[in-house]
Amino acid sequence: MPIDVTVLRVFTDPDGNHGNPLGVVDASTVDPADRQRIATQLGYSETIFIDLPASGANTAQARIFTPAVELPFAGHPTVGASWWLRDRGAPVHTLRVPAGIVQVTYLDDMAAISARAEWAPDFAIYDIASVDELLAADPDDYSDDINHYLWTWADKERDVVRSRMFAADLGVPEDEATGAAAVRITDYLSRDLHIVQGKGSHIHTQWSPEGWVRVAGRVVDDGVKQID
Repeated sequence: MPIDVTVLRVFTDPDGNHGNPLGVVDASTVDPADRQRIATQLGYSETIFIDLPASGANTAQARIFTPAVELPFAGHPTVGASWWLRDRGAPVHTLRVPAGIVQVTYLDDMAAISARAEWAPDFAIYDIASVDELLAADPDDYSDDINHYLWTWADKERDVVRSRMFAADLGVPEDEATGAAAVRITDYLSRDLHIVQGKGSHIHTQWSPEGWVRVAGRVVDDGVKQID
């Protein structure tokens, strides 16, 4: 029987452009053994499988897969899943993922999650000299054994960062918008940020000295596709 996959674009700009595609699947419709196959077949940077909350509950459980591996935590899927649950009339306060309990909040047209900085995977972080140099970077020039996060100030006075992320080790040559990397760079710089990543996706972060980072973004629903 075909499986319904809701396709979201997470971290769009204010006009609903750009954003990182995400597959969202009701976990009850899929055998757990098929999750990696489905994520690989879809080919999105991540696909999230959600155990829907019981009526009246304020938490849900989720598992996250790239085309190559399962992740204990990722920002773009948890923001997208939080938005999707509210859109279905089942907003939550928390999402339980293997890394821990993700706090969820809703900010007008944005969904937001708060995560521990140490939940994000290690990244090789590169402070690039200029936006032009960053945009000219070639993913093929970077090794495929670790995630590579390139960033530069677009407007330091306004805390605006321009970035790109290459993750061939996860089966993602270039990630359009990466919530976990946003957590890492926000903790690294110890300040709130407005991150413009990839072709023009927008991620908003808030830093806490207690080791939590809030990641917020807009989401667009691109409809449902079916996969065998």
